[in-house]
Amino acid sequence: MSKVNIPRLDLNDYINGTAADRKQFSDNIGKAFNQTGFVTITNHGLSKQLIDELYTQVKALFALPDDVKQKYEIPGLAGQRGYTGKGKETAKGFKTPDLKEFWQIGQTVTDGDPIKDIYPDNVAVDELPSFNVTTLEVYKKLEDAGKHLLQAIAVYLNLPENYFDDKVHNGNSILRTLHYFPITDPDSVPDDAVRAGAHEDINLITLLIGASADGLELLTREGTWFPVKAHGEDLVVNVGDMLQRLTNNKLKSTTHRVVNPPRELMKYSRFSVPFFLHPKSGMDLTSLESCIDADHPKLYTDITAGEYLDERLREIGLKM
Repeated sequence: MSKVNIPRLDLNDYINGTAADRKQFSDNIGKAFNQTGFVTITNHGLSKQLIDELYTQVKALFALPDDVKQKYEIPGLAGQRGYTGKGKETAKGFKTPDLKEFWQIGQTVTDGDPIKDIYPDNVAVDELPSFNVTTLEVYKKLEDAGKHLLQAIAVYLNLPENYFDDKVHNGNSILRTLHYFPITDPDSVPDDAVRAGAHEDINLITLLIGASADGLELLTREGTWFPVKAHGEDLVVNVGDMLQRLTNNKLKSTTHRVVNPPRELMKYSRFSVPFFLHPKSGMDLTSLESCIDADHPKLYTDITAGEYLDERLREIGLKM
């Protein structure tokens, strides 16, 4: 098996460390994102108590009857808020939908920024008031951690440390609570149906709060699948396609998937909660000049974050 560089990094080293600590963190995350596109992060600001409460609320949400959940599926929002039912999302390049259902929470603008007018309101779960409170708290803490991670990435790229700050402030980020539902009759699902088909994320970076079961795998540069596991309450953080485009492939948006468990375990649910950190839709994703040279010619056409998101939502079947 090839050596896969997925370092475990302490975010406190960057936020409160010495100059040497901060540089080491930046170098480590940059090297890992250059090689495999994945790291795990500790001391990220979410307590075990908060994570446990989050998963309690997520399990309660998906335990609601289907007819209750379906009343929160809002036509025309491309799944960007509220509930998205089973069989709705298909990984790019696949024809069979993933074996999952999910709920999405978006940005809450509180500082008078006029961008509030272009974001749909979040959907509150009437039956679970604690779900609404807990997910909002988790969203804000992950957004804060993500901003620090982007500062470290900016330093690695020899950009001003605050390069991403104004681009992600009140950005179009999404907290997704996921339920890979039980399969009581494995023979009834198509042979190519999986929990999450091989894909790359759309956004700048993704911060994943663990999962209730194994299954996440990344595709190495040698073309083999490698299981990704985090310690305890660590976050798994990976590069998305927007950051890959911006850096002209210097930072790697790695293909990953969630595989089905052995047949005898398919009757059990799997839950996970990723935070997709997006910039504002107007961010220019034109590749940085510093990432283009004779050995690394420009690979991508110029596009804004909003245009790219729209294109990808159509590709995965959430937008017509």
